[in-house]
Amino acid sequence: MRVVIQRVKKASVSIEGKEFSQIGYGLLILLGIENDDTQKDIEWLVAKIIKLRIFNDETGAMNRSLLDILGDVLIVSQFTLHASTKKGNRPSFIKAAKPDVAIPLYEQFVAFFEKHFGKKVATGSFGAMMNLALINDGPVTIVIDTKNKE
Repeated sequence: MRVVIQRVKKASVSIEGKEFSQIGYGLLILLGIENDDTQKDIEWLVAKIIKLRIFNDETGAMNRSLLDILGDVLIVSQFTLHASTKKGNRPSFIKAAKPDVAIPLYEQFVAFFEKHFGKKVATGSFGAMMNLALINDGPVTIVIDTKNKE
């Protein structure tokens, strides 16, 4: 699994010109799922994200986690995070999981996140053409890949 995490002042998803979901201060999480991802990837990644200290404390230092601030969360599936641009100019998405694998893992990720965060999260609509709007706070953008735990 690969995520792009953006600390946002607000974010929203629109589908066909209608707002589908929106959040205030918190995290926008773009989630890419690979064919060989498992529940273990979900567990490790959720624990990492909710404890990641990327929110400012009273001194302006990034010392607070999502759990500390109880911010909002928007999770959007994005298969293009697994694009390979190694050959040619057209990206290959061969590593991205097909819907029969990705949808259950996406749903499990959302459910596991809610369970361990203790709060409902907003989502996109898997497979839909979505428009995202956000105000990135900082900007703070973090990329995490469960296959390359840096």
